[in-house]
Amino acid sequence: MDQTSNWDFFSRVVQPALDLAPTTFLEDISASLSEAGIQEAVARHDSRPIYDWLLGLFQLQGISDAVAFSYTAKHGTVRWAEIEGALASSPDCHRLNSYWHFADCKYQKGARICSEPHLLHRCHLPRHPLRNGRLSQAAYSLFFFIRDICDGDLVGWIDRRLESADPGPRDRSRAVRMRHALLEPMGRIFGVSNKVLSMVLADLLLVGDPSRERWVTTGGSMIAIDSLMHNLLHRTGVLHRFGAMHEIGPACYLPGSCASLIEGLARRIDAHAYNPLFPSVFPRFIQHSLWSFCAGDKLSICNGNRIDDTARCRNQYCPAFDDCDRVSLRGIPSGF
Repeated sequence: MDQTSNWDFFSRVVQPALDLAPTTFLEDISASLSEAGIQEAVARHDSRPIYDWLLGLFQLQGISDAVAFSYTAKHGTVRWAEIEGALASSPDCHRLNSYWHFADCKYQKGARICSEPHLLHRCHLPRHPLRNGRLSQAAYSLFFFIRDICDGDLVGWIDRRLESADPGPRDRSRAVRMRHALLEPMGRIFGVSNKVLSMVLADLLLVGDPSRERWVTTGGSMIAIDSLMHNLLHRTGVLHRFGAMHEIGPACYLPGSCASLIEGLARRIDAHAYNPLFPSVFPRFIQHSLWSFCAGDKLSICNGNRIDDTARCRNQYCPAFDDCDRVSLRGIPSGF
């Protein structure tokens, strides 16, 4: 089957998800960020509220969003001011001196160990109520990144990175280059997955300041791949048709894999048709629409709660049923 036929199939099988997509996508994000004071923080170049908001979303890793939010509501989290105050007391451990010193901290909450175990009883990391040691390390790593790499001004750092990476509006790789200019260095922040980083940066860039064109272009290109997205592309037969079968994980971001397939689809769909305020090419909206089609707290149509993945999907009420290849997650059925 040729690539044109593959793209036609991909567009057709996900059309129901796009038809059901929330056209208030940007308004919903803006309302959420406004409640956290993010737009005002961007205007003031105030990194503190942005840090607090980012760290809150960084906790959505490894468990369901509901469980993560429930844990935070019960136990609390850590904020910029608390870490700033803790570090002002001249900590004994040299790993708390800077972003570079903090590498290989290796703090584990459950095991009560780290790279400097003789200093752990005086360390501030165990005193924070975060769910595990990985999140505690992420909190300090993000703080040090903003303080030391961004000189305390995350907004200004983003502006400079995007400007230096911008090849000009006529370059087709423009969004990719600017996206990479942020994801590559921020991907080194400890304990932050590519999925969550792409998700939170997309929201920040899309509505943090709509007058920053580079921000909006870059944020609109961000694609977050999780198990729901990967499994949708598998079940529908998209991965098989494009010769892109792979295990979920880092491979989802390789060329020709999940993220690049979503990006390719976005170039073939005019998002203006869903909301005139959307950019014409809007990968983030396409990805979020497909995710919402699957998510249990959204449309909950294509997921493991609805489908017995030991066999082909039998949900004839799915609006994509007639077009879908219905590939079992446990393998490709014989005679496919």
